[in-house]
Amino acid sequence: MSGIPDQLWRLGATEIAAAIRVREVTVLEVVDAHLERIADVNDAVRAVVLVLGEEARRSARNADDAVGEGARIGPLHGVPFTVKENIDLAGSPTTQGVPAMQQAMPRDDAPHVARLRRAGAIPIGRTNCPDLGIGWHTVSTLYGPTFNPWNPEVTPGGSSGGEAAAIATGMSPLGVGGDLSGSLRWPAACCGIAALKPTLGRIPRAQMQEPGDLPLSLQLMLAEGPLARSVADLRTALSVMAGEDWRDPWTVPAPLNGSEPVRPGRVALVPDPSPGATVPELQDRVRAVGAALADLGYAVEEDEPPGVERAAEVWLDILKSDMSTAMETMTPPWGPEQATFVTRLFELADPSLPARTMGAYVERLKLLRAWGEFLDGGRVIVAPVFGGPPFLARDSLRDVPGTFASMSITTACNVLGLPAVAVPVGLANGLPLSVQVIGGRFREDTCLAVASAIESRFPPLAPIEPVRARLGATAGPVGSR
Repeated sequence: MSGIPDQLWRLGATEIAAAIRVREVTVLEVVDAHLERIADVNDAVRAVVLVLGEEARRSARNADDAVGEGARIGPLHGVPFTVKENIDLAGSPTTQGVPAMQQAMPRDDAPHVARLRRAGAIPIGRTNCPDLGIGWHTVSTLYGPTFNPWNPEVTPGGSSGGEAAAIATGMSPLGVGGDLSGSLRWPAACCGIAALKPTLGRIPRAQMQEPGDLPLSLQLMLAEGPLARSVADLRTALSVMAGEDWRDPWTVPAPLNGSEPVRPGRVALVPDPSPGATVPELQDRVRAVGAALADLGYAVEEDEPPGVERAAEVWLDILKSDMSTAMETMTPPWGPEQATFVTRLFELADPSLPARTMGAYVERLKLLRAWGEFLDGGRVIVAPVFGGPPFLARDSLRDVPGTFASMSITTACNVLGLPAVAVPVGLANGLPLSVQVIGGRFREDTCLAVASAIESRFPPLAPIEPVRARLGATAGPVGSR
């Protein structure tokens, strides 16, 4: 296997697919290498909560037969991937991290998961998330905490913390997660990998079990997308996952490439999106990224998009309106961590009166127009994902207002439905630092191009060997079959 490392788990998704296509490695070898990696390191991070070993090996053998027969194969043929616990994967429960849903078996795959399978990718495990995907730290009532592989004392992020930790440690080259307020980009930033939050309507999302329909706030602001270790892998995953689907009426058949060609263009650098909420070291790193992009031919200037903090407030008003109404008629099956988080988050907003909610939706439209003008012509924003390095896991609920402020521009992308790519830009004190590239609606191509340029100057950090935690934290069992 010329040029192929002995440790196949170190390869990225596109590298694996290429090696399989030219028969330098078999699918079964790739799947076995990742299953062995899970067995070796998962106890250190507790990211994978269900190992699909038997099914994955059976799929691998079938995939190898297809290669041997010269059959037409997909762009991700034989590539292992993992699926967050609140996204449907047929044949395994979508537990949402709570005991009440331990046996919640979906009747089918989520649309984008089905597309990954049709492209030849093979699911090998389910990954941990906080109860119902709520929170910026990953600890679930059912499975306990996930640990950050760089330092188990700090958060791996949430809610896709299990996915990010699994990919960072080589247990999976590719994963899928959701993003309501940075839940793809924040875990990616904490664990030193890459993630793409798509435009509203780009990647279909639909629950394959009841209740299948979500409230309007989640329809507008929750997006599902890929996590990987490189921008190239995000681009490949997007090409597979994107597209219209009748199960998600928000999806549109927008082309993957915009009408204007991607080339070195204009970059608005935003080192401190919510003034005073970003640590100086991270502001300096954002400016260093700007200098690197300028050296590559981009026109870079520091400039503020309109109403960042106001957009975050609108996000909170819209979410609180829906969730407060739902909580009046039912008690969510979440644990105390999530209940406390939601209470403290909603204390930041005024009471959800009909007039205030209507005003929030009107304000959202005004902000969409203002940001559309700011990003017109293929311009992008480069900003932090969060205002500092990952916080201590034990402090995840200590300063919810401060965390919300530090996440303002990240949350703004959700309420406005804009695409964003998170990419690591080095280490500080042994922890990853990241930026995100934010673009106009359906301009994932521009975001990915700029993120790739950044990656050329700030190479990927993962996979890594995890720093092992003192295993004193309460944790549920990891399943296997």
